[in-house]
Amino acid sequence: MLAALMMLSLTARAEDAPKPAEDPAPKKDTGIVKQSDDAAPGKDGWTPLFNGKDLTGWVQRGGKAKYRVVDGAIVGTTVPNTANTFLCTKKDYADFTLEVEFKVDPRMNSGVQIRSQVFDEEKTIEHEGKKIVIAPGRVHGYQVEIDPSPRMFTGGIYDEGRRGWLAPLDKNPDAQKALRQGEWNHFRVECQGDSIKTWLNGVPAADLKDDMTRSGFIALQVHAIKDNAEPMEVAWRNIRIKEAGSKQ
Repeated sequence: MLAALMMLSLTARAEDAPKPAEDPAPKKDTGIVKQSDDAAPGKDGWTPLFNGKDLTGWVQRGGKAKYRVVDGAIVGTTVPNTANTFLCTKKDYADFTLEVEFKVDPRMNSGVQIRSQVFDEEKTIEHEGKKIVIAPGRVHGYQVEIDPSPRMFTGGIYDEGRRGWLAPLDKNPDAQKALRQGEWNHFRVECQGDSIKTWLNGVPAADLKDDMTRSGFIALQVHAIKDNAEPMEVAWRNIRIKEAGSKQ
């Protein structure tokens, strides 16, 4: 009897003892680099600004155009009767190299903002003796133009909400011819101090010296359209940045 009781006691203790944790099932490799709001650069120094899945790390400002993710790309769709709209990074960047691919409807205008800003209150700035009034909530700053119109200024630099054209491409016919209509195109933008340089599909486009703004967010613009215009789309993908001082 005593042996039987001891056997029952040992069996109960074994059943009450905590079981070892099971190994979690291996996660499937999707091939997509995930990004948090503060994504860290990879070994090559490049940081993805878009994770290919959702709009983590971005915030919409300005108008009411629509942004969504389709097949690993951010797609912006025009909306009538609304202002220029911008999908902005939550983080600011100063000196960097930016690369992005884009495809645009040939009937619309768009752009990629760099070193851009927005104020909660109206602000007046002075430049070369002129006063520039910036309305609250107005995204402003350097824009690398996406312009598939016959003017073909894609890759030029426009100062959104402030001074207008800073580096048009009327004297750069090679860059004007570099845009591939209806296809994916590639931008490279280098910002270092007061220097801003752009390339379109490997062709040098703008080369600007300007020191008005040395830091700001990156943004994807959907331009305003006429009230009766049908919806048009622009898409961006493979958006990455290498900040100055990152590993090569």
